[in-house]
Amino acid sequence: MRVLVGASIVAIIYVQEGNLTPLEALSAEARGCTCCAAFLPLGARPVFQVSGTARLMIISQAPGTKVHNTGLPFNDASGDRLRGWMGIGRDVFYDAARVAIMPMGFCYPGRLPQGGDCPPRPECAPLWHERFLALMPQLELFLLVGGYAQRRYLGRGSMTAHVRAAAAGRFMALPHPSWRTIGWEAKNPWFRQEILPRLKAEVTRLTAE
Repeated sequence: MRVLVGASIVAIIYVQEGNLTPLEALSAEARGCTCCAAFLPLGARPVFQVSGTARLMIISQAPGTKVHNTGLPFNDASGDRLRGWMGIGRDVFYDAARVAIMPMGFCYPGRLPQGGDCPPRPECAPLWHERFLALMPQLELFLLVGGYAQRRYLGRGSMTAHVRAAAAGRFMALPHPSWRTIGWEAKNPWFRQEILPRLKAEVTRLTAE
């Protein structure tokens, strides 16, 4: 009887895996990733959000502790600020069918001795980004949030230069939406006057049901 039950379980697992789409299979693989677990103070917990229908992709930095604890991307004050910039609520933001989220580092990287979070682990983006993007050809707009994402996809240059230069086309660059950029916004009023209206219009267009 135990052997038969065991065989039944194996068969069920096999059928379920066989029914996965390539994107679902890749997501399952990524969620089980432990390639840099030895360097992660809280252990590996990859956090991202993808689907085969989302037309908008947010490429961000790396989860903080609140995101690590909940497993929900941008589930913190920075997320509230980003959603304000985008002009959407949590219902749309966390609808994977409409919004995809892929950090430069999928797991919380720890804290720097002088304060602030460590950079995203360097293994992560080269390991996963191209594989995910190859399975999501419907994406139309990429929001590059923060300097790490901007350097990978736009090359060298200051965050301010990237935000101004990448205000049209397939990429839009945004500062990281932490409290640290409040002063930057005050010094650069064109961000709210020129960038955010286009951002909100594009987000509305791309997330419309």
